[in-house]
Amino acid sequence: MKHHRAINFAEKLDQFDDHWAPRVITELNENQFKLVKVKGEFVWHRHDDTDEAFVVLEGNLRIEYEDGAVELGPGEMVVVPKGVIHKPVAKSECKLLLIEPKGVVNTGDQDSSAKTAKNDVWI
Repeated sequence: MKHHRAINFAEKLDQFDDHWAPRVITELNENQFKLVKVKGEFVWHRHDDTDEAFVVLEGNLRIEYEDGAVELGPGEMVVVPKGVIHKPVAKSECKLLLIEPKGVVNTGDQDSSAKTAKNDVWI
């Protein structure tokens, strides 16, 4: 018999310290839920085939776009539509939940970036 248990974000986030390296915590249909710690500036990129959801758990995140930006705090989220060029920025460490289809590369069309993370890493 399978035992069911809740996924605790804080417990999972305590298992790693590196930034910009999402960890998968579960899947729902073809989508993965990933926890990630971010700090500093990411790379400008886009995802041509999928939307990307950012949910701020702790800290503050700024998503920059070519024509503006959105500021997010704890308990807030934004969906970046497919094809939209964006760059996440966090002045201090920020903890996020990302929701995106399985197989999405974190740097999108810039997949040769130094910030390209290994994909499908579970915790």
